Amino acid sequence: MEVTLEEAKTYLRVSFSDEDELIQNLITSATATVQDIARYSDEEWEASEEKILIRMRIAILYTVAYLYEHREGADHNQLNLTLRALLFGIRKEGF
Repeated sequence: MEVTLEEAKTYLRVSFSDEDELIQNLITSATATVQDIARYSDEEWEASEEKILIRMRIAILYTVAYLYEHREGADHNQLNLTLRALLFGIRKEGF
């Protein structure tokens, strides 16, 4: 389950290619952040059900958008709290 560059650009409403590398890096960072907050190992991540993957995809897109819009002054604590709320139903108690 990978969020593509084109999917992220559509979500961000970006039509130019000047920041493709930045957006791709944000996707990578957002994916790792969501996986960490959901407390899913790589194996669990790959074997997840479709309904879980949909929530994770939304959380990744939200994270990409947040980091894109708040490049200079992102409040990572607030982002993490928001992601915990988004992922509450699928978040594991521990690794």
